[in-house]
Amino acid sequence: MGDFYRRALCKPSANRDSGRQLELRVPRVCEPTEPEEEMAESAIDSNGDPPQETEDLGPLEPADSGTFQQVTNLLDIMDSEAAKSDTAGAGPNLRKALASVIITEKATTEPCVVMNALIRCLQVPEISTQRKVNIYNILQEIIQQEGELEERCVQRLVAVASKEMREIPEVEGYTKAEVASDTLVALSRNHFSMVMYEMQHHLKPLDLTDEFVLVTLAKLANGNVFEFMPYMGITLATIFTMLRLVNEAKMRQVVCNAMETFCETVQFYLKHLEESVYPVMTEEQFAIKLFPMYRYFVTVWLRSRSLEVKLGVIKSLKPMLNLLLPNDDLREQVYDYIPLLLAEYQGSLEALLITQVLRQILEMSVITGTPVPQMQLHTIFTELHVQVCTKASAQQQYSGQNLREVEQCFIALAHSYPKELMKFFLSQMELSTEAIRVGTLTLIRAVVGADEPRMNIKTICLAIRVVKNTLSDTRSKVRMAILRIIGQLALSGFQDRIKGWGLKYVSMQLTLSTYKMTNRRESFHQRDLEEKMVHKVTMDTVKIITSSVSGMTNEFWVRLVCYVMETDNMEVLTPICISLTNLAERQLHTVDTEASEASRSRHVELPAPQKLLARLLVLMSSPYEGEGRGIAMLNLLRTLSQSIAPSMADMWELEIPLLVKYLEEHTKFTWNQKTWEDKLIQFLRHSLKKTRGSNWSLRLGKELNNQIESFESPSLEKSFLYRALGFTLATGLDADKVEVLLLELLYKTDYGKDFDREGVILCFGLCARGQVKTVLNVLHEFEERIQESEQSWQIGAWRKDHPWRRETVKSALMVMYSCVALHCHWQTLLSHVEHPITAKIIHHYTSSSQDINLKMAFMKSVVQVTNAIENLKDPEDFQFTQKTTLTAILVGIIKAEPTDNLVSPVRTMAMDALSHLSQVKPSYSAEENSELMEISMNSVISLQPPGKDNESIKTLHTNALCALERLMEGLMQRQLDPKGLQEMVHLLEKWILSEKEWEREKAMNLHLHLMQIYVQSIGVCIPLMLGQFGTLVGLIAPCTCDSHKRTRMVSTDVLSSLLDLHASQTCASWDASKELELARCKEALQGPEEDLILGVSATIAKVACVQFNCDEVVSLVQKLCENIGATDPQHDKASVTWISTFLQMRVKELEEDKVAEILGAILVHLPVVDLREVRCPLIEGILLLAHYHQEPVLTSLLRQPLPMQSHLMEVWLAVAENMSFARTMLHGLLGRLQSWLTPKANATSKADVWRLAAVDPLMALCTVHLLIKRMDKDDTLLDLFPDLVYTLLMQLGGSQGPEAVSPVLKTWRLIHTSALPEEMSLQRITIKAMKLLFKRLNSGRLARIVEEQGVWALLESGTTFLQGAGLLARLCLQNAGSYKQRLAELVLRGMASEVLSCRISSTAVCVEFMRDPVLYQAKLLKPAVLLLQKGVDQRDEVLCVLSLRALGNMALGAPKKVRQYRKLLLGRCLWSLRDSSSTGVLSEGMEALAKILAELREGDVGSFFDAISKQCRAFFDSETDVLRFRAFLLFGRLAKVVRMSKKHFFKGEVKRAWVPLLLHCQDPCPDTARACMATMYQCVHFWGCKALEDSSGRSDTSGADEMTAFQTNLCSVLTQKKPAVLYGFLLETMTYVKSNLPRIRIASCNLAGIIMKQMSEHYLKKLDFAALRNSLQELQLDADLGVRRAALETLKVLDACCHPQLPAPPRGVP
Repeated sequence: MGDFYRRALCKPSANRDSGRQLELRVPRVCEPTEPEEEMAESAIDSNGDPPQETEDLGPLEPADSGTFQQVTNLLDIMDSEAAKSDTAGAGPNLRKALASVIITEKATTEPCVVMNALIRCLQVPEISTQRKVNIYNILQEIIQQEGELEERCVQRLVAVASKEMREIPEVEGYTKAEVASDTLVALSRNHFSMVMYEMQHHLKPLDLTDEFVLVTLAKLANGNVFEFMPYMGITLATIFTMLRLVNEAKMRQVVCNAMETFCETVQFYLKHLEESVYPVMTEEQFAIKLFPMYRYFVTVWLRSRSLEVKLGVIKSLKPMLNLLLPNDDLREQVYDYIPLLLAEYQGSLEALLITQVLRQILEMSVITGTPVPQMQLHTIFTELHVQVCTKASAQQQYSGQNLREVEQCFIALAHSYPKELMKFFLSQMELSTEAIRVGTLTLIRAVVGADEPRMNIKTICLAIRVVKNTLSDTRSKVRMAILRIIGQLALSGFQDRIKGWGLKYVSMQLTLSTYKMTNRRESFHQRDLEEKMVHKVTMDTVKIITSSVSGMTNEFWVRLVCYVMETDNMEVLTPICISLTNLAERQLHTVDTEASEASRSRHVELPAPQKLLARLLVLMSSPYEGEGRGIAMLNLLRTLSQSIAPSMADMWELEIPLLVKYLEEHTKFTWNQKTWEDKLIQFLRHSLKKTRGSNWSLRLGKELNNQIESFESPSLEKSFLYRALGFTLATGLDADKVEVLLLELLYKTDYGKDFDREGVILCFGLCARGQVKTVLNVLHEFEERIQESEQSWQIGAWRKDHPWRRETVKSALMVMYSCVALHCHWQTLLSHVEHPITAKIIHHYTSSSQDINLKMAFMKSVVQVTNAIENLKDPEDFQFTQKTTLTAILVGIIKAEPTDNLVSPVRTMAMDALSHLSQVKPSYSAEENSELMEISMNSVISLQPPGKDNESIKTLHTNALCALERLMEGLMQRQLDPKGLQEMVHLLEKWILSEKEWEREKAMNLHLHLMQIYVQSIGVCIPLMLGQFGTLVGLIAPCTCDSHKRTRMVSTDVLSSLLDLHASQTCASWDASKELELARCKEALQGPEEDLILGVSATIAKVACVQFNCDEVVSLVQKLCENIGATDPQHDKASVTWISTFLQMRVKELEEDKVAEILGAILVHLPVVDLREVRCPLIEGILLLAHYHQEPVLTSLLRQPLPMQSHLMEVWLAVAENMSFARTMLHGLLGRLQSWLTPKANATSKADVWRLAAVDPLMALCTVHLLIKRMDKDDTLLDLFPDLVYTLLMQLGGSQGPEAVSPVLKTWRLIHTSALPEEMSLQRITIKAMKLLFKRLNSGRLARIVEEQGVWALLESGTTFLQGAGLLARLCLQNAGSYKQRLAELVLRGMASEVLSCRISSTAVCVEFMRDPVLYQAKLLKPAVLLLQKGVDQRDEVLCVLSLRALGNMALGAPKKVRQYRKLLLGRCLWSLRDSSSTGVLSEGMEALAKILAELREGDVGSFFDAISKQCRAFFDSETDVLRFRAFLLFGRLAKVVRMSKKHFFKGEVKRAWVPLLLHCQDPCPDTARACMATMYQCVHFWGCKALEDSSGRSDTSGADEMTAFQTNLCSVLTQKKPAVLYGFLLETMTYVKSNLPRIRIASCNLAGIIMKQMSEHYLKKLDFAALRNSLQELQLDADLGVRRAALETLKVLDACCHPQLPAPPRGVP
């Protein structure tokens, strides 16, 4: 519902079009109603006189017939495509989507016409469900697209959709009803009253409405919160009246779901009540209307047998209770139905849902202070307790979550009825069942661990009493539960409640579990596991206690002592000291000997002077405790001065009164602890000077050491004790004894206590003032004695009462070493600071687990060591070699800190430590500086701001930011130059552009702080780098529109600082007026209006623009483009505002290379821009650049990757909107596409460089296609038609050749891993563009013919492209108008191109042009022939073939010119026959010769005749069918050309060609056989035999018989007239028996047989019968059956011919 709520808030009054109807239907909501009787009555009254049905609106208006037909056709397409997708499977249906888009687009211009057409389609009877769904979906899109519509159209749609929604009960109809309902909801956004009127009309009291009426009402309430509220009361009342009529489970679910939505809507309405413009209805009124429904749901429907109904009821109760429970009266009634809810635990409903409702009720009872009735407690306790103690069934999926909800219920009950609850718990604990006890203890643990509000101490005590009754239970689970309760008590702050019994139980369980684990039996594995669990829980409890209960591990009974030296009862010290003082004074004045002896005796019994002095000094550190014991003790010391230390007596007489006077002048409220301790230390120091040369100070130190354990930690006394001990040991003369005392102090210190640890550290530091070597030796010996290792850090031999944690001891040792360095003399520091002090610190840190305390100790040590080094007399001369190691460790500490919260001062201390380290030699390098800056910023800026009420976290945050500023300032001081500034800004950039406002604010404040330091330190000394100023301003400029006001203010200050710096360095004009303008802008930025802020930002841009040169403008625009999309839309709007401002002011001054850089930056970042307000100014900027700098802009656009993304397409669409500019760009695109067809030219200017730059042809083609498609439809582009057709055709031809790999593929692979989409191929894009171009012609006839002839399919295929190009050229010539000549000129230009594919494509077109007289008429024939001559000379076969074909076609297009160019034509064609081995070239050459010879006479052919004839005969026996075919045709053409001069020559040619002609009449290729036969008959007359001429081709027999007869006749004639020729024919014929063609071998056998039959006996004798027989016998092995038969027949003929001539066989041979 969140989206609907936000939409409702944005449009609180959407029904602007139907206020009248709203007034009719808005019920009165100010008067509260009573129970359901009043609700029913009000519903009846409001609906008693319903208006006329909306279906009776009258007949539909006649819609536009054309639109209706178009819509119907498109819907038919959608239906057909849907059917296809059903059979083919799921997948994207582009045609269906396109049809929907077309209807929607048409609705943008004629919304009502389209909608009326769709409504009429809905009313067509017996249409499919899918069709209706499609119609409703389209209607929803139109409604969303158009907004407000005509009222009559809306009324019709409401009526139709309402009827559709209500009158379709079948299962398939649910889909229709749903989309109809969704359509009504979509209409309600702008026509709420009409829709609501319709729904209320069908919601009648005491009448069960349709299911989808309720569904739609719920959707309306969800999406139109404030508009629905006036109808909410009457809607609820009406629904209540029909509850008793709802019997079906499905309908009950619908009602429950609707009520859930209504209640949630009401809650939202009440939370945003102040934003409503409708009459206000109070929460109490809503609650009163809801309670009857709640009661009916719980008492009737919740008892339903349907699980779905129960589930719907339970889910609806939650939002209903949110409205009911705040009402005091209704809350009491809700309590009455709790038993009904509890009863549902026995059913199959998910227990979690019931428990959540109970928790909601019980927690509200605690909040309101009205507990549930006491009579229900036992039932509630029992049912909820069972949920915990009983194992959940398998049907319950959320048992764990249910347990947590039950615990919360018991927590609420514990707040209301603690005593009753604990009594119930006690009764359950009395049962011996383990599960019950464990469950009860689990609930007790939850109760004592309640967070807010916490349990009172009385409840805790009662709970502890219940737990104590179970301490004797020995079962494992019970023991673990008790241990967990003890731990929870400690965690919850009730440590004092577990002292005694709790600690005793924990220690007993620890001992017991340990004993049982060490003495386990092998047969009780389950018990062993349980004991392990008990032991683990016990250890966890011990950890909790030791970490949360201070002093619990060191509890001691306080001894009651009466004497000063032994008592811990400090309250009696003052009177005892006064008594001792009086007694001492009396003893000093007595002169009695016995008294003197007694006095001496008592003097002997006094404690050692050092012990007494140590005791009193320590106690005097808190002088006002115990009724002012300080003065009493000072007086006692003064009185006993002679007995304690006679050498000090005189000094004490002077010093003690001064101390007493100080105490008397102050009280415990006015004195200063440090001042007083300093006075005592001064007193001690003066006293020890009086004993110099003796061991008095050592004994005093020993006594002070002994006193340490007498005082608790922390305490003022103990703190002073450590300090006094350090000063005392520093004056000791015997180093060995000092070592002993220090070691003893180290051994007995509890390092787990911060106070003791810090006291020992201070003691060692003070001692180092006079005992440096001694202290270091002691530390070293201590480390050795405790046997430092990775496994154990316990000193069992010395202190068994508290084990030492490894990290704690290490942290103490580290700080001890650093404290020694800080306090020792500077001369001794030089020899010890590197080793062992720093080395030991590093060792102890790196060899530990590095917890937070250890980290803090380490950083404290680093600070102290660096402070000690800085305090040297000449710190610059000292090189601290351990600096690198320390830095690495500190960096690791910072990185390890969480970046989302701040819970400790670790990072602050680490940055402070780095700040101190940065001051020590050697200095950090620039790379190290940058790394430290980045790490520190990442650690601090990302922290979320603290809450308003958390002062401690606020302090941590403030300290961290201050530490970061100090560190950044210190590091930047090491590199105060433009490079260092740029590096610092680069590190801040990601935070300045962060999506979180607190990060931006912190980064901007830090930027301003560092910028001010830079300006103050550098000023004009070092100028900024080229482009740096623009980059710096570009980063900050968008922040002037930041959503956070403080960030806007600070960004303006940063800009002002940058502009001041730039003006001072460049001596630019930056006067006070501009400063004043910036100040006014900063003041204006404090407003909340976004538009105003953008305007102010634009003003700042105009002020700053005059300070920029071209290089700075480029860097500024690049940076602004980089920032787009980095934060929020407001930043993006600011960025494009600055870009637009700068381009408008400076576009004319930019050079081409600068334009390209700016355009490149815009194009790179334009794809990520989704916001229209940001994208449009960027596109306008591109067009602005294109108007002034076309070539670089065009080049940059064409170098973008494919497929063309939406942003680039939008740029070209913007170009297409301006026709003149679009034509200009189209000319430029054609020039770019044609550039690869012409020789490369040398650039003479920057403009030429961009004009001649290589671009992607596919991108250019896509752009041409887009422009043609989007330009004005009325412009036929007739003047550009020939250039476009020629260019596109050449590009298409170029995609077929070897250079077809487009540069776009390289770009594509750089961007995508997959292949380029098929639809993005160069062929398809080119063909699409050509289709659009042809469709733009006025007549459209040519486009239809081209489509019908299948030209596009031919062009798309590489194998048929040339055929398609020729066909397209032929059709263009046949249907062309005035552009024939221009097209011919372009074709000739292409034929002269250096690009082979272009020459080939142009020549293919020229083939058709040579068939047409256009070239002759345009006087272009001669250049065409010359170009074709060159084409024939080329090595490329295709080009040669096409050139020959074109030359041959000259006989068709310009037959009169064939004779003029006969030598060229015949020479080139003859050359192709001689010098080529290509079948295609040879075939085309012979065909061209045949065409040319048809237009020439014998005299025109001249000497070429002989060569052509000879060359032609060479192909008669070719193995290629086409060559034989062409050769026979050409020979036939020669026969027709022959006249008198060549007749004799050609007779010889015919004689030489006769045998092949006879044989190839039976050629396997039918065409060749027919051509051969025709040629042979044409040549018969050259034999000069009239009989042969008469018999040729005139027989009535079949072809084979005819040929046999002709051959027989021919042989007969030759036998008579030319027998020698016939003999030669036989010999030649026998050579063909080895032919590769079976048919020729058969023909040769047959012909040989015929010849031998007709041959004279004279010539038969000349034959080599043996050779002939061998040849024929070899053919008997031929694979072809026909050959074998023909050879056999011929062999028989041979045998018959040679039988008479065979010699007689030798004797003996049969």
